[in-house]
Amino acid sequence: MAHEPTPESTTRPSRTSDGFLRVALTLFALGFVAIVAIFLTPILSDNKPGLVLYLIALACPIGFLLGIVAALMQGRRAR
Repeated sequence: MAHEPTPESTTRPSRTSDGFLRVALTLFALGFVAIVAIFLTPILSDNKPGLVLYLIALACPIGFLLGIVAALMQGRRAR
């Protein structure tokens, strides 16, 4: 007698890729907030944005690339 997998077990992604996607989204959001802060700093004050904001802004493209990798990993498992 063959045991058929339940629909939940075949369509649910693994916890690792789920966590990987959360990290990617967090990095992207953090970098995006830093980019907005870079543009708002000269408007709200007469100072230039600090180096820390520019370094945090690098999280945006890193998070974007990690998100693409996570989506590709989840798509590969779905097949």
